[in-house]
Amino acid sequence: MIVKNPRDCSYSRVLDGTLLCELLHPKREGLKMNFSLAHAILEPGESSLPHRLKKSVEVYYIIKGRAMMHVDDEKKSVGAGDAILIPAGCVQHIENIGDSILSFLCIVSPPWRREDEELTPKRPKKEEI
Repeated sequence: MIVKNPRDCSYSRVLDGTLLCELLHPKREGLKMNFSLAHAILEPGESSLPHRLKKSVEVYYIIKGRAMMHVDDEKKSVGAGDAILIPAGCVQHIENIGDSILSFLCIVSPPWRREDEELTPKRPKKEEI
């Protein structure tokens, strides 16, 4: 049995600007699983940078806080208990719009790979085109 807890994790700033700790990844733990799991944190007023996963689907599960989630041209206010599906290839970023830490899980399938992620410019709004 493998048990991981974010309290025991080492966090670092990643490409999209979130403070992240990878909890489970098949290549690091030698596990046979088709996803990776990470815990991310954004302080009040912080936002991740617009980015996309070219081939992987991602799900954010909000544990604590309030955020504005952006996926391509859509945006929606989200909070604790919400799960957000981010299809492969979609430009995404999340903004902490609350007054406390935003804490969320990132589930990526197939498992996250550095070469699959890229920073992107924000897409223009439809009315700006």
